[in-house]
Amino acid sequence: MLDQNIKNQLKSHFSAIKTPIELVIALDDSKKSQEIKVLSDDLSSLSDKISVIETHQNGIRKPSMVVRSPTKNTHIEFAGVPMGHEFTSLVLALLQTGGHPAKASDDEIAQIQSLDRPLNFEIYISLSCQTCPQVVQALNLMAAINPTISATMIDGALFQDEVNERDVLAVPAVYLNGELFSQGAIGLTDILNKVDSGAQQKQAKRLSEKAVFDVLVVGGGPAGASAAIYSARKGLNTGVVADRFGGQVSDTLGIENFISVKATEGPKLVAQLEEHVTQYDVDVMKGQRAKHITRDDVLTIELENGGQLKAKSIVLATGARWRSMNVPGEAEYKGRGVAYCPHCDGPLFKGKPVAVIGGGNSGIEAAIDLANIVEHVTVLEFADTLRADEVLIRKANNLANVTIIKSAQTTQVIGDGKRVTGLIYTDRNSGSEHQLPLAGIFVQIGLVPNSEWLKESGVQLSQFGEIEIDSKGATSLPGVFAAGDVTTTPFKQIIIAMGAGATASLGAFDYLIRYDGNTEQAA
Repeated sequence: MLDQNIKNQLKSHFSAIKTPIELVIALDDSKKSQEIKVLSDDLSSLSDKISVIETHQNGIRKPSMVVRSPTKNTHIEFAGVPMGHEFTSLVLALLQTGGHPAKASDDEIAQIQSLDRPLNFEIYISLSCQTCPQVVQALNLMAAINPTISATMIDGALFQDEVNERDVLAVPAVYLNGELFSQGAIGLTDILNKVDSGAQQKQAKRLSEKAVFDVLVVGGGPAGASAAIYSARKGLNTGVVADRFGGQVSDTLGIENFISVKATEGPKLVAQLEEHVTQYDVDVMKGQRAKHITRDDVLTIELENGGQLKAKSIVLATGARWRSMNVPGEAEYKGRGVAYCPHCDGPLFKGKPVAVIGGGNSGIEAAIDLANIVEHVTVLEFADTLRADEVLIRKANNLANVTIIKSAQTTQVIGDGKRVTGLIYTDRNSGSEHQLPLAGIFVQIGLVPNSEWLKESGVQLSQFGEIEIDSKGATSLPGVFAAGDVTTTPFKQIIIAMGAGATASLGAFDYLIRYDGNTEQAA
């Protein structure tokens, strides 16, 4: 199942395994079970520390593979074949179960070890979801450290009965001890904050005790990463505070316009960005959301958990998020049929009718991708023309199960109380109202800057909520710079955000040369 190149790479990685690992597999007569058997045999052939045990116990998902440490009694399960985006999750689970150090801070490891109640996590994923592995890997890491915690990845496309029974319509969907715990991207810090009641207060105290930064970057996307690297290279005391490292790029599947790299994927690029940033002495604080910014003798960022971080200069790189339709029913059915990531959630709608809202590049690309999975795709575009590239429009028009309706204003999402059953739209030319029966709605109508928290800060925002900046990335607030999709930069592209991050960081460095402890005079 694994080609020789991958086997060679894995054999090298598996040399780091120190303690025995058991692969406990549960099989039935399906093709996927045979794939699990071949995969487990391939893995065991690469290390004498890995053995395979087949179980015939009832009540176990089939096919499945449990990565188990007989010495630590840890339990990490993969229900389905962990290939595609989840193959890395499997490799990390093996290494961590076998004693290879986990990539977590000492504080996080200590916090995981201190959890003393049984925590059984089940994570419903799709193998095409690029966000899911981050969640799976965070929970697997916890399970590899603490034997009272178990983590089970479940391929939603393979275990459709469970998906239907639990009304899982968006991934990743995490259940803890049988109850819905989270839906969508969530990092290790946020998971720990939810399961450890005193975590946020302790965290806020630790953050508030940090020394004043020369440059504090708010946001961990391409602009933030670039700003941090340029700042650190100048020898400045640099910090990055972010909800999650990577931002929107983490949710991007294919990237084919990153100059010098023919093709890559969002999560892969994010991992490379984080590795580059951490090569320098940069204090990366993930799982944190900024709440307010004030300026006195220094600049202060107040966090949602109550912590405060102080800095002589700040680079705002908080990026943007998917725009909502803002129609009745959208919020109620978000994650229950209303989705924003066709790559992640598309497989959950296999063989069902769906709609895509938006006729730009992202909307038409979503329709093309979904057409290979779902029964039918209806694209609704508000304008009387499509904004997508002509090559994409031609491809969509050639697909038999794609219908494009222009001059269509979506007015309501309808459902049965549990999940989406359709939508209502108005023909803007005739004024007539139409109802479409649907199982899912994918919203692809652009981005909104993450700048609401700045409205009372003195940072000037445009009519669209974007941060106004000058040629050096400076904002209206002395000592505060900004870069990336959150700003008035006209073109929202990864490579442009990286350049803007470098510009803002160099602007901050230029500001700090004249800094004497007074933010007004330095400006």
